[in-house]
Amino acid sequence: MRNAFGYILGFLVFVAGIPALMWWVSGRDLTWVPPLPLAIISIVLMFLGLTLSIWSIVYMKKVGEGNPFDAYNHELAPRTKHLMTDGPYRFSRNPMLLGVYIYYIGVIIWLLKCWPLVVFAFIVVLLTLQVRSEEKRLEADFGEEYRVYREKVPRYLFRL
Repeated sequence: MRNAFGYILGFLVFVAGIPALMWWVSGRDLTWVPPLPLAIISIVLMFLGLTLSIWSIVYMKKVGEGNPFDAYNHELAPRTKHLMTDGPYRFSRNPMLLGVYIYYIGVIIWLLKCWPLVVFAFIVVLLTLQVRSEEKRLEADFGEEYRVYREKVPRYLFRL
């Protein structure tokens, strides 16, 4: 049951809630559709982002034998038992978030307004703080194995 709670909460917050907030602050009505080229780009980005996030979650469940949802040191689902360094985790230490960010960029392109970008920036700052907290836990849980991995693989996609 605890597993299902984490997945449902993650879906409600990241896939539905934040995009709904972006839509609301944009002021667009629910029938808004951008010009076709932008709509296609937006849909492709949203699809790719969700696909990367789902792949990462499934990989974490299978290989890590746990779940991703650990909010500010409050375990909402059983933590992973193994450090993931392959699959989507070979090019990003946080492919789930990378996928969510790509999804949100697709939403922003769809809406064609600045306010969703402000929401996105706030979410990135908030989740980066969360990621830093998770990195401390991963270092405590996996020690040198995590430190070596952290040196080889960027937090998201590129080293900034």
